[in-house]
Formats: sequence, structure tokens, C-alpha cells
Amino acid sequence: MDMEITIPQDDPVRLASAQLEELDYRELYRAYSSQGRKSAAEPRIIFEVLVYGYMCGIYSTRKLEEACRKRVDFMWLLNGEPVPDYSTFARFRTGRTKEAVEDLFYQFVRRLEQMGETEHDEVFIDGTKLESRANRYTFVWRKTTEKYLAKVKDAVREEFESRGISGNVTLKKFRELVKSEKAACEKNGIHFVHGAGRRKPPRQRAYEKIFTLLEKWEGYEKKLFLMGNSRNSYAKTDPDATFMHMKEDHMRNGQLKPGYNVQIAVNSEYITGAAAFSNRTDSGTLRPFLRRLEQQHGERYRDIVADAGYESLDNYLYLEGNGQTSFIKPINYEAQKNKKFRQQIGRRENMQYDKQQDCYVCAAGRKLLFHHESTQRNRQGYFPTTAYYRCDSCVGCPCREACCKAKSGTPKELRVKTDLVRLSDDSRKNIKTERGITLRMNRSIQVEGAFGVLKSNRKFKRFLTRGRANISTELYLLCMGYNLNKLCAKCNTGRLKTHLFCLQKE
Repeated sequence: MDMEITIPQDDPVRLASAQLEELDYRELYRAYSSQGRKSAAEPRIIFEVLVYGYMCGIYSTRKLEEACRKRVDFMWLLNGEPVPDYSTFARFRTGRTKEAVEDLFYQFVRRLEQMGETEHDEVFIDGTKLESRANRYTFVWRKTTEKYLAKVKDAVREEFESRGISGNVTLKKFRELVKSEKAACEKNGIHFVHGAGRRKPPRQRAYEKIFTLLEKWEGYEKKLFLMGNSRNSYAKTDPDATFMHMKEDHMRNGQLKPGYNVQIAVNSEYITGAAAFSNRTDSGTLRPFLRRLEQQHGERYRDIVADAGYESLDNYLYLEGNGQTSFIKPINYEAQKNKKFRQQIGRRENMQYDKQQDCYVCAAGRKLLFHHESTQRNRQGYFPTTAYYRCDSCVGCPCREACCKAKSGTPKELRVKTDLVRLSDDSRKNIKTERGITLRMNRSIQVEGAFGVLKSNRKFKRFLTRGRANISTELYLLCMGYNLNKLCAKCNTGRLKTHLFCLQKE
């Protein structure tokens, strides 16, 4: 069969092969050579077949092997190489090639910039939850673990008191107690017995009791260590996955499923960055994601466009410190348009601010004068300032019940995070400009459109592997396949080197 005649010149497989041939595969071959075994097929060929498979929506390794044996485009891509079996594809997607695949992905992103397809004026960031391959019922919860750990500590404290040991109950002291108890049993020649029909000596039962408590204590501590400070759960079959609310809730009962918070950065309709986080909230992923993008690109994006889920004081301060312009929609941006929100006269947003006197004027016309301010260091190392405004007296105020929830006689007080108010107002002004409106429209089209294509069109709603390293490899393959499809579509429609969709003027 003449493959050159069979495959059309404008077929996506030709464009994919031409683009992937230009990448540097030294990191990939280094990852394979470190394993001490020869690959069943050429690593570069395996990578190209996997990427093209993700372009076609084929994610199963067995279906990839079948496509290599039966489909002409996959045969052409193999270029006479032997067909890799499904286990070869599966081994490639393990964590050993994570850094190499990430390097190849960002190589292609930099190549797109050299072609004039992307630039660093703006970036659209959004996230979604993708389910892990972990078992849905192998959950470990922080509150339950802490409750049982407290019970174990109480039992250990009783053991310490019964033995006349004073001081704080620590894991180190308890390990020493268990060790000394075992040594005492061996010194006294106590023979440990096990099995049905055998009576254990009292000293053995005492030792096994404290040894069981030690195992439970160490097990609960290990679980809390795996969760870290930013998670409240994880899956036993995939400790990197966190139980989250998914958008696909077929049972409609708010079931939590193990998954990852996948973040992507889109510029000029291409995915220029991707990462998977165990953090459930989007606001906690923005700073590490932007740092990763800057590290891989060697350059910062000027304008950061994101939805209300990314608004936080730490994110605003981070963008201000890096000289990046925030186009983040405030959390209450849409709510302020509602009549119900405007009727809440006790909110700061519904009060008038007198800049000269530095006070707020309530609905009854009374002034809330500046009282004092405080500055404290937060977890991220910033020093936000909180200003307190207090009314002299609310006695006889007709709006007292609707304005203030404090006890009768306590004057109305506002706590204003001055840095958050200032930076949120700046971001609000930015998104209301002509460029801001254009960027907000493009965010809906480009980054939300990318997730729509990946999850709805390409039917990728669940990872096929476990562990952050493995699912990151899947994610980079998926994003590279998306970018190649986008490049092919732009070539066919004559839209190369276009970056933003323009507003339609009436």
C-alpha cells in the first residue's frame, strides 16, 4: 500500500508529524536510558503515536494498539517501525516520563510563539475538576482521623499515668515505652503465644495493648501527613487525589469523588500551560501556577484574566508585586446588580464613603468614623491591613435592625480590608474598560471553550492512571493533542497569527 498516496496532504497526521519532528527528544531518551532496559519501540515513535491518539480522542492503550494495526494514518506515523503493544504505551504514561513529556509540551508552546501564533500580552486561566481512577469509597477524612487520634492519645495518657510517667504525652516517649516493655518481656523470658486455644500471659497482653496503640498513633499521623495542611481528605488508592464535588453529578446528591483540580492557561486559543493540583479551590492554585508558567516560558504574562473564583487578597498582592495587571472579576460583581443585594443596607458596598473625613455614611445618615487599624502577617508572608470604622451611637436609629446584627446598644462597626478593597476596585475598573470587556469575552470563548472541547467533544472526563506524576503525563499529552488540532484548524481556515476575537459593533 502506497501510504503517500493514501494519506491526503492536508491530513492532521502530516501536520502533527511535521511539528513533532522538530522537538528535542534528548530528555525523553535520557528518561528511558535511566531504566536500564531497552524500549520495545522507539520512544519518539511512542510519543508521537500517543499524541496523535489523544488528537483523535483515543486514550485506551489497547485501542491505540488496535489503531496502529488497522488504521492507515497510524501506520503512516509508525513509518515502518514495529507496532508497540498496549503495555508499552501504558509504561510510557507512568511517572518516569513526566518531566520529559512536560519538557516536550513546553517546547511546542515555545515553538508556537516563534511561529507568531502566541504572545505574552494576556493569558486566560480557568480550572475544572477531573475524576481520578482511584476507588470512590477508599476515603480518608481529616476530622475522623483527628477524632480517633485524640482517643488514642487519651488511652496513651492513661497508660502513662498507670505507670507513673509524668510529663507531656509525645510519640517519641511512647515509642521508648513500647521498646522498653518489649525488652523487659524478653529479659524475663516471657514466651509469646498466638492462635486459638492458647492463653496469653498477662505481660504479653499488656505489651500487645500498647503496641496496638502505637501502630494506630503512627497510622493516624501518617494519614495527616499525607493530607498536609491544605487538604481535608484523600483516597487510599490514590493519595494525591482529593475528594471534590464534580460537575457531573449523575445521582444529584452532591457525592464527593476523588479527583484533581486541573488548571490550564490559554493564549491565542492555544493551551500554553497546564497543571493538576490537589487543592479544591481555584484561588489557592493561581500563584503556584503563574510561577510555573514563568519558569517554563522565561517570561511573564502582562494581563491575567480569570473568573471570580480566583479573587483573593494574596492573589491581588502577588500580581501587584510582579507588575501584572489583574482582570479578575470580583466575587460580588454580579450580586451587586441584584435588588436583594442593594437592599442590604448594612454592607459596606451600599454605604457612601467620604474620602475627606475618612468615614462611611449609613442609610440613616450617620457617620462611621475611622477608629483604628491593624496589620498582621498572613501565611503567604504578606502584611494586609484591616481598618475599623465605628459609629458613635446607633440609639434611636430607625434602620438599626436591618443594618446591624450586634446586640442592642453596641454601635455599628465595619471591618474593611483596605488592600483588598483597593485592588478589587482596580480590577473592577479594568474589566469595565473596552479592553477588559474584550478580554472577558475572549475568556469565555477561549479557555472555557478549551474545556468544552476536551470534556464534551473529546469525552475526557476521567484520568486513566493514578498519582499526580502519571496524571500530569496524561494532561500534557491531552493538551498537546488539543494544540495540534487547533493549529490544523487555523491553517485550514486561514486564521493563523490571530490572537483575540473582536467585539461585534452594532
